[in-house]
Amino acid sequence: MALPIEDYALIGDCETAALVGLDGSIDWLCLPRFDSEACFAALLGDENNGRWQIAATCPKAKVTRRYRPDTLILETRFETESGTATLIDFMYPCEKHPNVIRLVVGEEGTVEFGIELIVRFGYGEAVPWVTTMPDGRLRLIAGPSRIVLQSSVELRGENMKTKGSFSVKKGQTESFALTYTESWIAEPVEFKPESLIKGTEKFWTDWTSKCTIKGPYADIVKRSLITLKAMTYEPTGGVVAATTTSLPEQFGGPRNWDYRYCWVRDATLTLLALMNTGYYDEARSWRDWLLRAVAGSPKQMQIMYGIAGERRLYEVELPWLKGYENSTPVRIGNAAHHQVQLDVYGEMMDAVHQARKGGLAPLQSGWDLQLEIIEQLEDMWHQPDDGIWEVRSGPEQFVYSKVMAWVAFDRTIRSAERFKLKGPLARWRKTRQAIHDQVCEEGFNEDLNSFVRSYGATEVDASLLLIPAMGFLPGTDPRVVGTVAQIEKTLMKDGLVQRYDTTKADDGLPPGEGMFLACSFWLVDAYLMMDREKDAVALFERLLGLCNDVGLLSEEYDTATKRLCGNFPQAFSHLALVNSACNLGRNGRPVEQRCDKENLTATKKTAAKAEAAQ
Repeated sequence: MALPIEDYALIGDCETAALVGLDGSIDWLCLPRFDSEACFAALLGDENNGRWQIAATCPKAKVTRRYRPDTLILETRFETESGTATLIDFMYPCEKHPNVIRLVVGEEGTVEFGIELIVRFGYGEAVPWVTTMPDGRLRLIAGPSRIVLQSSVELRGENMKTKGSFSVKKGQTESFALTYTESWIAEPVEFKPESLIKGTEKFWTDWTSKCTIKGPYADIVKRSLITLKAMTYEPTGGVVAATTTSLPEQFGGPRNWDYRYCWVRDATLTLLALMNTGYYDEARSWRDWLLRAVAGSPKQMQIMYGIAGERRLYEVELPWLKGYENSTPVRIGNAAHHQVQLDVYGEMMDAVHQARKGGLAPLQSGWDLQLEIIEQLEDMWHQPDDGIWEVRSGPEQFVYSKVMAWVAFDRTIRSAERFKLKGPLARWRKTRQAIHDQVCEEGFNEDLNSFVRSYGATEVDASLLLIPAMGFLPGTDPRVVGTVAQIEKTLMKDGLVQRYDTTKADDGLPPGEGMFLACSFWLVDAYLMMDREKDAVALFERLLGLCNDVGLLSEEYDTATKRLCGNFPQAFSHLALVNSACNLGRNGRPVEQRCDKENLTATKKTAAKAEAAQ
């Protein structure tokens, strides 16, 4: 049975990643890419679906762990009555073929260890053919996939598994290396696993040293940034939403999705998080990935793409996996890729505008594509869509989608004005105002004194917290204040925010999910923009307390069981953490990053007129 989600830690090489449990078991690993088929899938099934465990055999061993400072090198320490030893796990990020390196280092006395390797290609289904190579390494092959395992200790085959036992004394090191290649190419050469640790440590510490953030939250921000770097597919610059699929939003429920892809919605948050902390090269790579992915007919723009920009992400279910804590179905691919979600147009235009402001590319770069996209949006902004939360119940006139359509025109206008780019400004301004007027008229419920989830609705959703952050209205506007109050009243539980009330919303799925962590960070930002700094700090530190022992967050938090839930680690959560920390650290306001000062002044004037009219 898989461990609680918070008991896992991440290792990776910026092309794929593994989850290592507190019990020394790697229960999830896809090779050679984040979105490849898993060869260890015990996370979504059991040990027979693949895992690699190295752990002290003493049942009373005290286990603690940490990352080496400013790295993604994981150290799990086993303290027993007879001695102490540390398991060191990492992936070397500069190799042609993915390598998982595991070192067991004796510290005091003698510690007995056991090793069990169960490789199951094809998401835990395909048993490989195992042979011993002339140099003593093990070769495991099934179809196109091959793993070569080298071990400094003797191993044996037993019931379709590879097992072994060994002991380590103080100063002694045993080493293990798992290397993946396609089965038809030359086999990888043998190497010394210990030789890669210094290069791996240097890679991460050099990268982390570029971070510019200071202050009381610097360490947790660095950990989030390292996590985001590890979730970046280095060859393309794409950032996956999570390294896992089908970890449930509610334990035992069906809200289980594949997040090993790149969402356009994450674009601006990613750019701001990277630029705010000094990582302009990574921000540029992400911006370039974005322009490549959406290139083509604007009518075919998607909400998400594969890590290289792939468009077909067909969703299938894997019946042989019982799901994390019996949460079925286990899904591969994501059917939401064909949905129409208007908010991604706003994110796209906002991201490109922020990139220009940050000097990431020539000012003209991407402008022709923007002109095509904004022309497409002119014809469709008034239409219903599937919304930010990707509901499967059919299109609605979602308020946040309309706000983001406004953002698309606003940022396009701002780019044209600021960087002297050509376009029909008068027409765009007219459309921008029309969207703003419609949202304020049809998306605001006077009885509730709040914006609502969709036109004519009486419920709110957490995306409305972004209205001030997007520059649509100031945080002190009475309509924003009323909306935040309504969200606090109806969507908060134990001090955290859920996306929307699944018991009332017809979203095509059974009700029930955890508190959405990114939404709670959005409330931090909203508090700041409402001049509620004490509330912002209190909520932010409450959220930091939900990080697991090595600083990782999943998508959601279950307040009933007090556990992390949803895919893990979650980029959206860590991006929101970084940006909220930056806002708190500079005593700034998110809207001052999102749009130009003159736009902020304009929205304040609009708010003043509305207040005077009331």
